[in-house]
Amino acid sequence: MHIPDGYLGPITYGSLWGGIIPVWIYASKKIKEIFKASHVPLLALSSAFSFVIMMFNVPIPGGTTGHATGATLIAILIGPWAATLALSISLIIQAFLFGDGGITAIGANCFNIAFAGAIGGYGIYRLISGARGKGQGVKTELRTPNSELRTRQLIGAGIGAYVSINFAALFAAIELGIQPILHTGLDGRPLYSPFPLSITIPSIMIGNLLIFGIIEAIVTILVLIYLRKSHPELIRG
Repeated sequence: MHIPDGYLGPITYGSLWGGIIPVWIYASKKIKEIFKASHVPLLALSSAFSFVIMMFNVPIPGGTTGHATGATLIAILIGPWAATLALSISLIIQAFLFGDGGITAIGANCFNIAFAGAIGGYGIYRLISGARGKGQGVKTELRTPNSELRTRQLIGAGIGAYVSINFAALFAAIELGIQPILHTGLDGRPLYSPFPLSITIPSIMIGNLLIFGIIEAIVTILVLIYLRKSHPELIRG
């Protein structure tokens, strides 16, 4: 799901750089508002966790690879904007030190996985679980039995994780698939990714819909169950 160099033209990767930089700035401001010094190690651990699980790339039919991201899980633990930065740091390190994802495509990979994945997955989690927000969440917990609330949170986390990784995959598939439309040579041949949407979407999405989305959901639920027993203070809401 990491897009390498040479597959996106300057129009696409330039636009995504332009889209992710304001997100990083806003996320940094939000972290300064809500984070305490004691939270910084958790941010670092979250980035390290996402780095490790994203390094396990598994080949899937269609010539692509898939992997877990941990975006929704991290967003539940430290918040969606902190998760965006944690995942972005992981993706940048992977690109520069390990060549996993291109340098020019850092903006695209961070937009897809760190931003769309974390924000989308966390939004689904909040919608389904009724997890605590400022003001509203306290009322939700008061009128909902703890066992029912916990079940809803786990269901929301699982669905959010499944949707999150497929959000990221769909964005990547679309970005790759529009390259033959945006960038062609004088002879009409594609200059970058040569595959149209009719190929990129199924080749990337099938594996994520049938395999990696389910794995992401299961891992997210199991980790939350463990943390709820051992460190319940880490679960937001």
